[in-house]
Amino acid sequence: MAQKKNGRTRPQVLVQLGGRIREERRRRGLTQEALAGALDLSIAYVSLIERGGRNPPYTTVMAIARALSVPPARLVAEG
Repeated sequence: MAQKKNGRTRPQVLVQLGGRIREERRRRGLTQEALAGALDLSIAYVSLIERGGRNPPYTTVMAIARALSVPPARLVAEG
């Protein structure tokens, strides 16, 4: 299933990944700016990932998991 926003289709798996990242970031009281700084990424890129608008590479997902102190499986689990 895909989500459509602004005329673009976003694969559900990316929307779910982004939602989990946002949830974990907020749970830790971090802003997108703080997470982006910890990862040496732009705030815009972090925002796009959280909205399911980008398919981050494996290395970025692993870095996000480390920065959030969560197992990577928590971010990429299906369901």
